[in-house]
Amino acid sequence: MKKIDVTEAIFASKHAQGLTWEAIADAVGMSDVWTTSACLGMNSCPEDVAEKLVSFLNLPEGAKSVLMEYPTKTWQETIPQDPLIYRLYEIVGVYGPTLKEVIQEKFGDGIMSAIDFSMKVEKEENPKGDRVILTLNGKFLPYASW
Repeated sequence: MKKIDVTEAIFASKHAQGLTWEAIADAVGMSDVWTTSACLGMNSCPEDVAEKLVSFLNLPEGAKSVLMEYPTKTWQETIPQDPLIYRLYEIVGVYGPTLKEVIQEKFGDGIMSAIDFSMKVEKEENPKGDRVILTLNGKFLPYASW
């Protein structure tokens, strides 16, 4: 069984049971963003979380060990075609240099960790159109001199 097989089984179970990512995350005691990422194969699950996912979603034998495998985090290097993903790509393209300047001005020469990191997606209702609120929370990692 490969990661793609487990991901497909997760989507099938999610659809068949009418579940949301939030409901799955609540069942395993993790955030909805992290749980979704793990289900898509981009994060490895601790054993207890993998067990809970397998049980809650009635996943096939072998899924637990696959969920626990360390992922190779790769993605298409071409410009994404999906409109939502493209907009995020566009935001980083347009505002990436600005964010780099502002972060380094406030913190110094370094980067924001994507390892010691959390992310939240929230909805804000607004009469002019509902708003998407993305919170990216990463530890600052200064570059070392030696």
